[in-house]
Amino acid sequence: MTLRVTWVQPEDLVGHELRQAAEDGRDARAIARRWYEAGGAPAPERAGASTPPAPELRALAERLLDELALLDSPLAADEPTDLAAVRAACPNWPASRTGPTPVSHERLHAAWLGRAAGCLLGKPVEKLPLAGIRALARATGNWPLTTWFTAKGLPAELAATYPWNRRSASTSLAENIDGMPEDDDLDHPLLTLLLLQRYGPSFTTGDLARLWLDELPAGRTFTAERVAYRNLLDGIEPPSTARYRNPFREWIGAQIRADVHGWTHPGDPSAAAEQAHRDAVLTHTANGVYGAMFAAAALAEAAGGAHDVHGCLAAGLRVVPPRSRFAHAVRFGIAAARGESGFDAVADRLHAEYGGYHWVHVLPNAALLAAALTHADGDYSDSICRAVSGGWDTDSNGATAGSLAALLAGSPGALPDHWTAPLKNRLATSVAGFDSIGFDALAEQTHRLTLKEALRP
Repeated sequence: MTLRVTWVQPEDLVGHELRQAAEDGRDARAIARRWYEAGGAPAPERAGASTPPAPELRALAERLLDELALLDSPLAADEPTDLAAVRAACPNWPASRTGPTPVSHERLHAAWLGRAAGCLLGKPVEKLPLAGIRALARATGNWPLTTWFTAKGLPAELAATYPWNRRSASTSLAENIDGMPEDDDLDHPLLTLLLLQRYGPSFTTGDLARLWLDELPAGRTFTAERVAYRNLLDGIEPPSTARYRNPFREWIGAQIRADVHGWTHPGDPSAAAEQAHRDAVLTHTANGVYGAMFAAAALAEAAGGAHDVHGCLAAGLRVVPPRSRFAHAVRFGIAAARGESGFDAVADRLHAEYGGYHWVHVLPNAALLAAALTHADGDYSDSICRAVSGGWDTDSNGATAGSLAALLAGSPGALPDHWTAPLKNRLATSVAGFDSIGFDALAEQTHRLTLKEALRP
């Protein structure tokens, strides 16, 4: 029997690393030729494993992955990973906070609810192409998107053409939502809470690694996180865990871990970004790290009482090297949103520009997140609906958009009841000690962390 372990088997990683090489400018043509002449497959478009299995290519795959790692990228100077180099590349890096900025329990409660609802909205259509998302919503009278997806009234042939995400359909369609189901976009913020409770804001990347080994089931990791987890078990120490045979190091995984870093540094984008960096380098490099820093900084700005989403996005950009592809993606998304009155046209422009990337890569999703938030102009419902309706990593984009827009809204009561009521103040998770916890309780724990931070010299 051949055991398929998605996202980590060498013969499944080569295609992804060849794709990454093409994206970051490395000349891997000779290596690609050897791989394909041996019968190797290109990167699968959506799945974590190639079809059919090819364990006989594993030894060759391991050699080629190591050779690919030796190729230099011409973009490296503009896209550093080291924090000192990142800061040096950012001429408008924000000044550090000089005094404590309070954030209310109510605002944090809204952030938790907003993140959860946005994530849940995107869950059933995760992995689906943009055309499929539009077709499913239109067939049920929900386009432009304004509420939960539903299977009620959906023609059978359309459901067969664009099947709902198999992990999520039973818990995330309008007719079967019963509390917030488990999702890695919520598991990781819970782990960040644990991280800060155990180690404080001065935690190290090694502390995060130890926490994962203690508290995070390996089967609940995906893409770069699963590779880094495997590397830890193989005795590889961070930050090498992010680089060794990890073709997903510029995908979106670090960004979904950034929220609590931003929430707990209200009004201090600089500190939020630095803390998110320490977290991100366990699994990611360059643009993958910038995604976490950008989100944390933008959320910190909002947590500090900002009411303008455009200012929050600008704060996020100040911690990202301006010549990087990530900064370009965010600027492209903002410009696209400002140039079109309808969001369908915005999404079409984004897919024309970034459609060649994998749907979990950070760059297309950064462009979409920035475009959705810009086009919605801070409105909560419009923010999550636009983020999800643009496709790609729908639950992750819905979650981050929901987190920021909910902070701007300021309280749970400012969020529409049809988004928050189905959550029933209950979150399912495999992170020990948190299963079935309420969002109000999570807000209380988060609030205590901000008070501790404010008391630090």
